[in-house]
Amino acid sequence: MRVKALSSILFILVLISACQNAQPSSESETAVSDSTAVGEMEPEVKLAYDGENHLANIRQLTDGGDNAEAYFSFDNSMAVFQSNHADWKVECDQIFYFNIAEDDLINNRPKMISTGLGRTTCSYFLPGDTTIIYSSTHLGDSACPPEPGREEGYVWPIYEDFDIFVADLEGNILDTLTNSPGYDAEPTVSPNGDLIVFTSTRSGDLELWTMNLDGSDQKQVTSGLGYDGGAFFSPDGTKLVFRASRPQTEEAKAEYQALLDRGLVKPSDMELYVCNVDGSDLQQVTALGNANWAPFFHPSGEKIIFSSNHKSKRGYPFNLFMINVDGSGLEQITYDEQFDAFPMFSPDGSKLIFSSNRNNGGTRNTNLFIADWVE
Repeated sequence: MRVKALSSILFILVLISACQNAQPSSESETAVSDSTAVGEMEPEVKLAYDGENHLANIRQLTDGGDNAEAYFSFDNSMAVFQSNHADWKVECDQIFYFNIAEDDLINNRPKMISTGLGRTTCSYFLPGDTTIIYSSTHLGDSACPPEPGREEGYVWPIYEDFDIFVADLEGNILDTLTNSPGYDAEPTVSPNGDLIVFTSTRSGDLELWTMNLDGSDQKQVTSGLGYDGGAFFSPDGTKLVFRASRPQTEEAKAEYQALLDRGLVKPSDMELYVCNVDGSDLQQVTALGNANWAPFFHPSGEKIIFSSNHKSKRGYPFNLFMINVDGSGLEQITYDEQFDAFPMFSPDGSKLIFSSNRNNGGTRNTNLFIADWVE
């Protein structure tokens, strides 16, 4: 479902790109894509903004379409992600994977793992790095599902045909982990290799659930009214971080429920929460306002990196921030003029992969970037 966030936010950013070109400062740190030959007369490509002191050796991995939710393999060598890049002959988001050091995604189409049918989202490697999980609507309909109109304003669709599948790296579906009516998506895997967390509407609301790697022992984790999603495990596998809407007034609660009944949510007001894997000790981390989402634990387990537009009165830009688990020590990490989101640390803690509108030539393209992490 997080790719829906990207698509909806980009709808707004497209309107912006005509009058605002997100070009880095000429004094920023520079990096050139490994797959782009730079002639003697060609200018260097600027990929970093002033103030991005935690990021070094930034490398652009893709060039075209919307590329999002890139997540590392357990051995740090590969990443799996979703893309709707038209040059790769897909009509809506599909799942791809690549070898980070060896594959050139700017000039070559990576290996597609999903079926090419329906819409997919939220892929993640399973232990052993020979299989992945991902969400897809293809069992409900082989066509891409329709996007919602603008009648309700800024909304995300909650497609009830989403289920969670296991596939090998050749794209063969090995197992179907969910089969309950309604939305089952957004799966991620514990670093301990024993549990999957996902979001489901099976209880009547968008709540977090866990299950074993084979789909057994499915347990509800959260129960508060609102959209609980985008969850990730802490490095030791004992906690979850996620973003949630929590409507407070009776009017807001009624609007939320009415939209959910129609398969829609409004994501404009989201904060970050942490809890134990069983849902106990639930704590709100942020109270920043606007949309705070796409969280991921720092390798220490004591901080959280996330995307936010809390500094904006216009809806953009979205940048990456880091905060202590107790809500203290907020620090801005990126300084893009449009959109940075979906950060993930490599399992060894040495790199950060993320999606960004930087260096897109004023287009709507959202590309993948990778950087060395500097403490």
